[in-house]
Amino acid sequence: MTLTEATVLGREALWTVLLVGGPALLVTLAVGTALSVIQAVTQVHEQTLSFLPKLVAVAIVLAIGAGWMASELVRFGTRSFSHAATVGQP
Repeated sequence: MTLTEATVLGREALWTVLLVGGPALLVTLAVGTALSVIQAVTQVHEQTLSFLPKLVAVAIVLAIGAGWMASELVRFGTRSFSHAATVGQP
C-alpha cells in the first residue's frame, strides 16, 4: 500500500464517519436548538426537559436509517479489508 492509497483510505474513512454520524448529529442539533428557544421563551430552564426529546429524535433517526448506515459501514469495511489484503504484495 502506497502513501497515496493510505491517504485515500483515510479520506474515505473520514467521509464514512461523516455520512453515518451526520444525520443523528444534525437532528440532535435541530432538536436542541428548538428546545432551547422554547425554554428561553417560556423561561423554564430545566436541563432534564431537553434530554428526552433529543434521545427520542436520535432513536427515530437511527431506526429509520439503520439499514443504510450498516450498508455504508459494510461497504467501507469490505474496501478496507480488500486493500489490507494487498499489503506487502508487489
